[in-house]
Amino acid sequence: MKPKLLLPIFTFIGAIFISCNNSPKNDAFLRQPKKVNTVIDQYVSNGSFPFLYMRMENKAGDVIYEHQAVNDSLLPNTKIDGDTWFRIWSMSKIITISLMLDLVEDGIIDLNDPITDFIPEFKNLKVAVDANGKSLVSIANDYYKEAGFGAGLYENNPFLSEQNCPLQLIDNPNPITVEHLINHQAGFYYATTPFICLNQLVDSLDLNGLNTNEEVITNMAQLPLIMVPGSNDFYGTNTTVLGFVAERASGKTLAELLEERIKKPMNIKGLRYKKSANISLLPTFSGKDGKLRKVNQGELDIMGAHTIDYRPESKTYFGGEGMIGTANGYADFLRMLLNHGTLNGHRFLEEATVQQMYAPHTQLDNEWGHNGYNLWVSSAKDLEMGYGDEGLWRGGGYEQTHFWVDPKRDFVAVIMSQMFAVPEAGYNRDNRIRGAVYKQLLAPSSQTKN
Repeated sequence: MKPKLLLPIFTFIGAIFISCNNSPKNDAFLRQPKKVNTVIDQYVSNGSFPFLYMRMENKAGDVIYEHQAVNDSLLPNTKIDGDTWFRIWSMSKIITISLMLDLVEDGIIDLNDPITDFIPEFKNLKVAVDANGKSLVSIANDYYKEAGFGAGLYENNPFLSEQNCPLQLIDNPNPITVEHLINHQAGFYYATTPFICLNQLVDSLDLNGLNTNEEVITNMAQLPLIMVPGSNDFYGTNTTVLGFVAERASGKTLAELLEERIKKPMNIKGLRYKKSANISLLPTFSGKDGKLRKVNQGELDIMGAHTIDYRPESKTYFGGEGMIGTANGYADFLRMLLNHGTLNGHRFLEEATVQQMYAPHTQLDNEWGHNGYNLWVSSAKDLEMGYGDEGLWRGGGYEQTHFWVDPKRDFVAVIMSQMFAVPEAGYNRDNRIRGAVYKQLLAPSSQTKN
């Protein structure tokens, strides 16, 4: 590990739920925090979410806004705060990417390295195409661009599945590089594609039901890619594979890399892969049937019938989906990004590396923004629609967790829940909550505080 330069530390609404707003250390940040509280409360009181917890911290780590709303009938006597543990799913991705970039800085690996240098099991991966040899990603993109909201289902789309299944497999002409994995350009995918035949393949392997990462790699080697690497971008298990590459390149597990490179040197406590004896996780809820209930076995099936195994004895580490974290711990990690690579006197990443993380890489023609290294960077469209501001770094997870970093105003924000299949009344939650924050931050300074 390269030497790290030490730096100085600068330092209700209805009877069905209860809500609690903890006084932030800097309550002048929002002039009318109760207006943000109201938006959060409404998403719980209308039956869309079992609970919501939001936390905002400034660059120094001071809490500048905090609020919880809890459905008391679903979660009686439950307090949610900054030390509550959550399954954060895809919010794991940016952490795994940052670990890989740290290995790149140390010269252990290069962004242009073929991943088969580390995972030779993937040397013979095929690419799935239609009967005419056309890319499945291009087929899906063209279809939804033309059909728009009238296209019907995305996952297991009946028309696209009927037209393209069974699939043709061709040899892969392009090596997968480390940077392809970071940018979701490698061709790996979840069991949520428009093509039922691909999804059934993923389901049949039940990757979360395996015992070790070695077993997962062996099983993933049976799956075809959804596109030729580097030809397009498609969201999926690319960051999971990135974690496997990081493990083999470094000779350490992801849990060890997390501990040695992030948690210990930067004193971040609220991030981990497995539960300990004193950690209890909240249940997952679903609104799939139009009413909130605890999730049924197998509903969180993006990688098969099983879900992530957080037991201490489990030997699987999924860099794209597998972490648990607290809002406090995750905010600490985000503050490292906000500080361009440093936290608590320790430089983790070089400033130029962090700049690469939010620089444009994919989705370059999207009017809503662009993708950096798995960080969505908002455009002026957010400002126009009242959803926030231009230049925010954003991300989220499968159970309705969300974060953003505001580099203009030097703060980070985390919204936590544990929820699958949000009912219609819960749509647009993050945009509305974020919009309520920026309505105040962008308002004239003469606005009255409440």
